[in-house]
Amino acid sequence: MSTTSVSADHLPPPVSEQKFRELQWRMLLAAMFCYLFFYTGRQTFGFAIPGIQEELGISKATLGAISGILLWSYAVGQAINGNLADKFGGRRIMTLGAILSTIMNWFTSFATGPKSLAVLWGANGYTQAMGWAAGGRVISNWWTPHERGKSFGFYTFAAGSASVLAFVTSTLVVDTFDMDWRWIFRIPVLLMLVGGLTFWLLARDKPADMGVTPPQKFLDDNENVSVKGDGLTAKGESSWARYKAVLRSPKIWSTGIAIGFQNAARYGLLIWVPVYFLGSDWKTADTGISPIWISVALPVGMAVGALTNGTISDKLFGSRRDRPIAIFMILGAAFAIGMYLLPLGPVAGIVVLFFTGFFVYGPQSSFWALCPDIAGKKMAGTATGIVNFFSYLFAGTAEPIIGAFMDSTGQTNLIFPIVAASCVCSALAALTIRR
Repeated sequence: MSTTSVSADHLPPPVSEQKFRELQWRMLLAAMFCYLFFYTGRQTFGFAIPGIQEELGISKATLGAISGILLWSYAVGQAINGNLADKFGGRRIMTLGAILSTIMNWFTSFATGPKSLAVLWGANGYTQAMGWAAGGRVISNWWTPHERGKSFGFYTFAAGSASVLAFVTSTLVVDTFDMDWRWIFRIPVLLMLVGGLTFWLLARDKPADMGVTPPQKFLDDNENVSVKGDGLTAKGESSWARYKAVLRSPKIWSTGIAIGFQNAARYGLLIWVPVYFLGSDWKTADTGISPIWISVALPVGMAVGALTNGTISDKLFGSRRDRPIAIFMILGAAFAIGMYLLPLGPVAGIVVLFFTGFFVYGPQSSFWALCPDIAGKKMAGTATGIVNFFSYLFAGTAEPIIGAFMDSTGQTNLIFPIVAASCVCSALAALTIRR
């Protein structure tokens, strides 16, 4: 099938709904497959921390700051790359990000101290930011507003599954194969390279790039929502016009603050839970279960939660996103407190940790569906990038603070009340979105 865009004056007849549905799923699955491997390029850092401390003698506060540098760099990259995806196409930007991040991870593996580690890991943060909004831009072009909760739920499910893959591959490197921390940055990321190249081969930015005209039902749904919904209008086609249009929306700011606290909770778990289970705070009976494998329950719960929340927002709340976000955040806070206060053994720890991840990460699918809901699909990449900028600005600020708490108290289990407080703040902010 041709990959060249068809002129608006020579559009072919609309394809059947069945054929278009097949193409929709092809694009969604291609984006999911690519992002399934993206976290092997940035969520492996927590597993490397004990080895880095032992070899390079770097404190947890400094390592928390280095983790924060990646997140801040990622935040800046989101604000820039989301707009670039609108301008140059999500397919091109996402594929480039996968290739560059693989290279930067390998460079990071040769770091010799805190300065080189910070510079290289920070640069990797920017390349990682070329993935999410770009993939979301492609999905927004192929799926109607009334199915965005579902489509972004599947996309976010892939991201949650990517966390599972990052945890499992890192655990295999340090626990099963007993390799040093440098290999954490070398082996798992090869999967991301495969994902990026596969996405380039299978995906197309929009229906016209496939040489097809969508069925009338698809066109009508987009038109009705653009008239009745929250779609913003940019005065012109320039990048600056898109930024101004998106930043004028109060709902974008509310969404950014809400996801900021949510992502601070999420990354607090992803970075420091492995440290908690590798440390002396986790006491278990001799069950034959390695404590670090218990931590895998966290990203598994995140993946299932993302798929569930997006579907709930469409089916039970009529595509209203604020309520399922707030409900999940409150429940996430409750389970995080349970991890901190309850005397949990291995089995109970797996269950509670699963539901902590389920509720803390689940709302991400509703957050990403909100972006094209508010800004319209023409500015979906810009809106997603701006919201993700807030998301990682908050997470990056939290990381060195959490690391400092760990150093001063020696208690890695403090991550759970910190996560609970962030969840409550996210729930309160989400209730102001009213969408």
